[in-house]
Amino acid sequence: MPRAKRGFKRRRRHNKVLKRAEGFVLGRKNLYKRTAEAVDRAFIYAYRDRRAKKRDFRTLWIARLSAAANTNDISYSRLIAALKKAEIKLDRKILSDIAINDAPAFKAIVDQVRSLAPAN
Repeated sequence: MPRAKRGFKRRRRHNKVLKRAEGFVLGRKNLYKRTAEAVDRAFIYAYRDRRAKKRDFRTLWIARLSAAANTNDISYSRLIAALKKAEIKLDRKILSDIAINDAPAFKAIVDQVRSLAPAN
């Protein structure tokens, strides 16, 4: 039986992996075995970090809201509780954007819900 070296199919499969490793350094961009490992790991990190990014942004919005709320003499937790009680359906992303780009509007929102904020 003749020897089968795989020919162009192997090359095509390898090139697909090597193309995904564009920008990698040293052997991770041109040695197939190392490239395959690096690409697999990169996909794992990418999958994980697409989810972590959502958590990171939520943390950032909460930190911004907390700072803006404190400048308006109300704590973050009381502000959120008051917004829920007032049935104002603005999420943290929008609120943080308002707090940064339009401070008077944020102050108006805080003043509107301040009476509904829970006491100590």
